[in-house]
Parts: sequence; structure tokens; C-alpha cells
Amino acid sequence: MIAEYGLPLEVDLSTQIYNALQGNVVEEIIKLAKIPFSDNYYRSMLEGHSFKVEEGTLTRYYNIFNEIKETLQFTEPVDFYITGDSSVNAFAIAAQEEGEPNIINVNSSLIQLMTDDELRFVIGHEMGHLINKNATLVKLINFVFPHNATIPITLQYKIRLWQQLSELVADRFGYMAMPNINVCISAFFKMSSGLDFNKMDMKVEAFLEDNKKRLDYFRNDKGINFATHPINPIRVEALNQFSKSVFFNEKGTSKEELENGMDDLIEILLKVRNTELDSYMADFIATAGLIVANSDEQITEHEIELILSELSVLEIFPKSFLNDIAKEDVVKIFKESIQKLLEISPETREGMLRYLISISLADKDISVKEVELIFNIAQAELGYSHTEAAQIYSQMIQVDFTPSLNSLC
Repeated sequence: MIAEYGLPLEVDLSTQIYNALQGNVVEEIIKLAKIPFSDNYYRSMLEGHSFKVEEGTLTRYYNIFNEIKETLQFTEPVDFYITGDSSVNAFAIAAQEEGEPNIINVNSSLIQLMTDDELRFVIGHEMGHLINKNATLVKLINFVFPHNATIPITLQYKIRLWQQLSELVADRFGYMAMPNINVCISAFFKMSSGLDFNKMDMKVEAFLEDNKKRLDYFRNDKGINFATHPINPIRVEALNQFSKSVFFNEKGTSKEELENGMDDLIEILLKVRNTELDSYMADFIATAGLIVANSDEQITEHEIELILSELSVLEIFPKSFLNDIAKEDVVKIFKESIQKLLEISPETREGMLRYLISISLADKDISVKEVELIFNIAQAELGYSHTEAAQIYSQMIQVDFTPSLNSLC
């Protein structure tokens, strides 16, 4: 089911993150160590302080929730809870051990606000997370990086993007549980505003039209979303496109057209740059790195790692960006980026020179060709005299240079 209704990039990112965290090895170590996960804590809290949805107590909701399980063909056991909480929210927790029930909790405010059909969308969404095994990867991430542990920036961006895409996939399962776009949009409206869609006399067509305007705001580089959930305008449009596809209508949009539409929306999620300055800085980092690293006709792994590390602040996929830049006119892009950076923000001049020097020091081998090249760039492009450039170079050697052990053997 996931293969048919999922998003290829979400699957790729999930695999990348899992492999980067050495998931197959770490999970086996955790299993042997018998380390308890937080779901034991949540289960105890829910059992003690929340209302468990049982057939004999809350028959109506028990039937709704289990009807959704059957609709989505999810055969694993699930314990459903309702918690007294004013926030309009629900969450799913995957079982720690095979055979144990998964958990889906719904806050009481959501029960009070949603109609039964809107609730079907929400429960379908949460069940989608269990079907897609999202909670399993989240557990691994939280184990490797507990509490406030610092996650490398590139991994941060990829985890955030994966989380956002997994929400879009879960929304698709929500729609399959309640295949009525009007109901789904009403549920989104209630979750974002806390207001009743019909009571506010909101029309679906008007809502979708306004949604397109808000999407344009984000398309035009006016906003970036760093939350774990994608912004509602993207979620609404993604679900709208999904509802009009061949998955639900023989004459609907093809899978290829749906993928193209999703690519357009995902493009918004890929943004991590805040300003035009960031765009030129990414170009500079990539081209300057390639030019200096290649000046001795031997680009080392350390040099590439430094370039990618600097790019990772501005690009979710720094390696792909660097490879794409390498296919272009590198020198032309390099000179244009310096010109634009100096026009927009002259104070970046020293930072650019320091970056050039750091590339020359990355492989622990200060070559004459690299030094000559950097001095020429410093004078011709950045406006430094040889003396000024040499003073900054000297300072960085004292702070950052460590001779290679190979040169001592």
C-alpha cells in the first residue's frame, strides 16, 4: 500500500536517515540492551489518566476507529485513547515489541470539535503514520540524538523534510479513510483556526482559491517553514490534487501529473535560504571550493567535506547542488556571486577570503599554487592587497593548520 500511495522522496529520505544512523546495527544493540522506550511511559500515562476506547464503554467511537482500521487494511493491534486536553491534537505511537498494540491518542477538544467524518480523516492520518512506520524511525532518531543533542545541520534538514513529507503521506491515508475533500478541508480549517467551517459560512471553492494565494507567498521566497509539519496551504493543495487523481477517478489526473504537482509543492519545502544573499553565498561556496581545491589538480576528500559542510547550511542536498554547479561555467558563476555578494553585503568580503583559505588548509597541505591563486583572487576580486591577504592567511595558519602525520613519516 505504501509503495502505491507514498512519495518517492519520503521513502528515499527515510532510507538515507536510517542508514546514516546505522539503524540496522543500533536497533540490534538497543534490543540486546533491553533499553525501554518512551512508549512505555505514554502507555502508563494513558492507562492511568485517559479514557481507553473499548467496545463496551465507548461503542460508537470504538466502531468508528476499527472501521478505519479495516478500510486501511491495517491488521496490527491498536489501543485507542481519549485524553482530556484543550489542544486540538492527536498522535500515534508504534508498539515497542512485536505483537504489542500500537497507540493512537485523540485529545478531547478534537473529539468535541470534529464531526464523525472529520474524525475519520484525523484517525486515518494517524494510522497512516503507523502503516508508514514513521514512529519507528522517530524512535531511532530520538535514541541517537536524545533530548537537546546537536544534530548535524545536513541531517537536521533531511529529518525535517522527511517529517514534513511523512505528514503529506499520512494525509493521503486520512483521505482514504474519509474520501471526501470537503470534509478533509473542513477538518484542516478546524485544526488551524479552532472554528467550525460551516458555522463560519466558509465555501470550499473560496477556501481553495485563498489557499493558492497563500501558496504563492511561499513560492516567491517570502517564507520558510522549519516546523515538523508542512504548512497547511501545502497540505490542503497536496490533498486536493490527490483527491482528483486516478487513484479515485478513472478520468482523474494521471500518476505522472500528480507527481509533477507534488514536485511543485515539495520545491517549497526544500527551501532553507532566507534571502537573495543566501542564494549567491551558496553559489560562491560551491564554486570557490571547487576552484581552490582543484588548483593543485587534486581534490581531496577533506576539501570536499569542508565544501559540503559549508553548503549544508544553505542546501538540503549539498552534494547534488555541488555536482550541478560543477557542470556549469564555474568561473563565471564564481565571479558573479562575488560581485553580487559585495553589492548586497560588502561585509562578507573577509568571510569569503577566510573560506578560500580554509579550503587550502583542509587537506593539511599548503600548496604554492593554492596560495598564489588565493592571493590573486583576494586582490582582483575582493580588493585586498597582498599584505592584507597574507596577514589573514598567517592568522588562519596559526589557528587552523595542523601538519599531516604522513609528512612526518
